[in-house]
Amino acid sequence: MRITVKLYASLAEFLPPGAQANAFTLELADAGSPHHVLDRCGVPRARAHLLLVNGTYVPPAERDTHALVEGDVLAAWPPVAGG
Repeated sequence: MRITVKLYASLAEFLPPGAQANAFTLELADAGSPHHVLDRCGVPRARAHLLLVNGTYVPPAERDTHALVEGDVLAAWPPVAGG
């Protein structure tokens, strides 16, 4: 199964070589969850504050159980502050 992973702001340090526009394709042997993907990419869960799947917010309580499917796009942002 193929999904697209997008890592923004300071999470870009976890992008693999060859990633373009903050995105890369990831092959999964079977269905995974957003947290499974972050773990596989080496992204600390505490640093991925905002997670979207296909543009829809995934709340923290669902990040271990939300089943990703072929073609999904998982996007992650770190906590941000500003004014």
